[in-house]
Amino acid sequence: MLHDADFVQLARRESRARKRIRLLALAHFKEGKSRTAIANTLKVSRGSVNKWVATFLQHGIEGPNDKYSPGRPPTLSQAQHRQLSDFVEAHSLSEQGGRLTGADINRYIQCEFGVVYEPSHIYRILKQLGLSWISSRSRHPQQSQAVQNEFKKTTD
Repeated sequence: MLHDADFVQLARRESRARKRIRLLALAHFKEGKSRTAIANTLKVSRGSVNKWVATFLQHGIEGPNDKYSPGRPPTLSQAQHRQLSDFVEAHSLSEQGGRLTGADINRYIQCEFGVVYEPSHIYRILKQLGLSWISSRSRHPQQSQAVQNEFKKTTD
């Protein structure tokens, strides 16, 4: 199994640097070099080389592939995201006037869901929801669509 693959050729064709290093480590291992020598040559830890070789021996040529890492799960559920989006949109359409800030949204999240975010994260959440802090402004109570349309006609 170890002698079937040409790791140097595979490494040359590989675009991802992490996998290329792993393939080169396997090429050195195939040549009979010690794991310590491989680690020194490639400037990586001996533990990494041990892990790559063990993974290859256990899983074959697919062993050196990067594993999927989904990251941290979101703190708010999809239903909570929908509720937050509805709150922001309802507030922006409110005839009361005023403006909804990131701090206001953070307070809402804290009161409704018991989660505290950094202020900068509030704007990331709004972006994920397809909103922005600018879109959360409310309409002026005396706003008139007819007057706006008339103004557009006269300025052309």
